[in-house]
Amino acid sequence: MRVLIAEDLYLLRDGLARLVEDYGHTVVATTQDGPSTRLALLEHQPDVSIIDVRMPPTNTDEGLQAALAARRERPGLPILILSQHVEQLYARELLADKAGGTGYLLKERVVDAEEFIDALERVGAGGTALDPAVVSALIGGQPRTSPLATLTERERSVLALMAQGLSNTAIGRQLHLSEGGISKHTTSIFTKLAVVEDEDINRRVLAVLTYLSQAD
Repeated sequence: MRVLIAEDLYLLRDGLARLVEDYGHTVVATTQDGPSTRLALLEHQPDVSIIDVRMPPTNTDEGLQAALAARRERPGLPILILSQHVEQLYARELLADKAGGTGYLLKERVVDAEEFIDALERVGAGGTALDPAVVSALIGGQPRTSPLATLTERERSVLALMAQGLSNTAIGRQLHLSEGGISKHTTSIFTKLAVVEDEDINRRVLAVLTYLSQAD
């Protein structure tokens, strides 16, 4: 994959670049502020980008705003946010277009190189990779009128693990259920969400994004 890395801290930026290349991918550009990140995203149109939220010049939300602006111009541009904090509002905005190819991981919880690269590749392929803390913040803030309220507690657990990008087999191991049992729960989730079967749509991704992108 062709990867762009937007991170203002040199050591982290360099470390990410080395890690990505060690796993056989190509770093097409690195940036360290919001304006250059937006330009690089549109110029290189990478297969996936790793972007920090807070970057110069104001160190508030320049990185994410650059990602959102580029994604508006190129819908579905794969973005993996790597942040120190759960920015709930921005996470919702990133997920709002339901186009897939989105991830949001917390820096302090990225402790395994293979898991990080797996998340990066999953986002690059149009899937999702959300930190459990991000999932909890988004799901926990749903109003009572949300369709999410129709899910059982078990279905909510399955949905949260789906959002992290886990397969049915992996979800089954986590919840101590058979793969067939997980399939029944996912089918129920699709039904309650009214996500119809379509060969052009990844229903798992659409289900996750539809729920997580709903406003408070």
